[in-house]
Amino acid sequence: MKLSIQNSDIIGAFSTSLCALHCVATPFLFIAQAQYANQFDSAQIFWSYLDYLFLLISFFAVYQSTKKTTSSYIKPLFWMSWFSLFALIMNEKLELFHLPETLTYISAFSLVCMHLYNRKYCRCDSDSCCADTKSSA
Repeated sequence: MKLSIQNSDIIGAFSTSLCALHCVATPFLFIAQAQYANQFDSAQIFWSYLDYLFLLISFFAVYQSTKKTTSSYIKPLFWMSWFSLFALIMNEKLELFHLPETLTYISAFSLVCMHLYNRKYCRCDSDSCCADTKSSA
């Protein structure tokens, strides 16, 4: 299956939205399951590894989207947003610095918005327009 820019933007926006929802829901789920903590250890481990799955999916979505976008300024914005989301999630996992969760949400939602913007305004559905943007860049 060939991944087009439209598909990669949909997948990227969806996976990043799920990542943000996962981040919002995690504290509530753990509070609700506190009384059953010993019974759900494997579920908690699985839940914590979802961050890495979302990051991996969003990485490939950003990669595919930046390969075929017609906008020269959206490419660095995509990567800056993805790397900031990556750094914030890794910081949270490794507990290096105490940073507000709001930064993670802002980074995730900016990535979602860029995918939606790219899907609507920066599509390159044929190889000829992609070749034009590469030669002008």
